[in-house]
Amino acid sequence: MTPPSKRMEWQAGAWLNPPHSFREEGGFLKVSPEKGRDFWKKTLYGFEYEDGPALLAHWDPETAIEVSFRLHSFTELYDQAGVLLYHGPGQWIKAGIEINDGIPQLATVVTDGYSDWSLAAVPEWAGEEVTVRASILKDAVIIRARSDKHAWRTIRVARFPYPTGNRAGPFACSPTREGFEVTFTRWALTAPDHDLHVDPPVEG
Repeated sequence: MTPPSKRMEWQAGAWLNPPHSFREEGGFLKVSPEKGRDFWKKTLYGFEYEDGPALLAHWDPETAIEVSFRLHSFTELYDQAGVLLYHGPGQWIKAGIEINDGIPQLATVVTDGYSDWSLAAVPEWAGEEVTVRASILKDAVIIRARSDKHAWRTIRVARFPYPTGNRAGPFACSPTREGFEVTFTRWALTAPDHDLHVDPPVEG
């Protein structure tokens, strides 16, 4: 039986790729990714990156994962952070906030050998604290997001047919600049979704 919420300690994760720097401060995790690292496979651009920093732990499909972070530092093109769902090389999903066209966008990259990218503009979320949530239902993952002032939005339903061998946790990337720092405020495992059309509870 899954407890309502289990807050993860930052030390519970292991870096898939270490960032330029990271530190704990006041219970939060501050991460500075190295310029030029990212997650992407082939589509449109031709290049392949799987070297962005992500702090991952075992992810039981009977739980949902939530990652929260602040947007105050997101100012430049492709500044991004959120949650990485990682099955293995070339089989992963990253979902979170990314700056594109000068505004915050809910961005999801689904990858199975090739990547696809979806965006939904949320300029009204600028400067707020955002929570991104992923929950497996059957052979798919439901990805939702909310801010501290705005309700849950379902942003993607994507194929994720891996019953075992999954890791998940916070990620951050800064493909185009140095000096980007993300403040992660929460990483938690919670009760999973049972219905696509029923919002999960809001937990602090």
